[in-house]
Amino acid sequence: MIAGAVVLFSACSPQQAAFSSVDVTGAEYAKNFELTDHNGQVRHLQDFAGKVVVVFFGYTQCPDVCPTSMTELAEVKKALGKDGDRLQGLFVTVDPQRDTPELLKAYMANFDPSFLALYATPDKLVEVAKEYKIYFKKVDGKSSTSYTMDHSAGSYVYDTKGQLRLFTRYGMGPKGLTEDVRILLKQAS
Repeated sequence: MIAGAVVLFSACSPQQAAFSSVDVTGAEYAKNFELTDHNGQVRHLQDFAGKVVVVFFGYTQCPDVCPTSMTELAEVKKALGKDGDRLQGLFVTVDPQRDTPELLKAYMANFDPSFLALYATPDKLVEVAKEYKIYFKKVDGKSSTSYTMDHSAGSYVYDTKGQLRLFTRYGMGPKGLTEDVRILLKQAS
């Protein structure tokens, strides 16, 4: 009798999507940005309305996390087939000192020609990082140009209306993110 009531009541509640990523729908941070892309165009989140947007913070000289994350995002786009055009990858550099627009453009070409790299002045980057709850810190190397950057390694995922929906952790792999993007695209239909 109780089992029947549980089934009855659960059938009345709306079905929640089962995301592989962390569902952060309704979060009061990471709502927008104003950054310049590698082509010199000022960009805002709303420029990508109608697409699922994945935002990753990193730097071009990163030895492993950044290229792995961008490669996996390119794999997600390919796995989506024709819906891949509805996915926008954005790479925000945490190393504006070395990551020039030319270098960022060349870096993005390694992954997908539609992906954009974004940059800001060091002061503006601090503001954006705070809004996005992103950690980054310069770690000195043997010379003034051989430093590395410690940084957060997850990605933010926005639905087609520009609402923050998911945080995906580094190392999740492309399969789970592909399914998450499919769910978001289906919800937009």
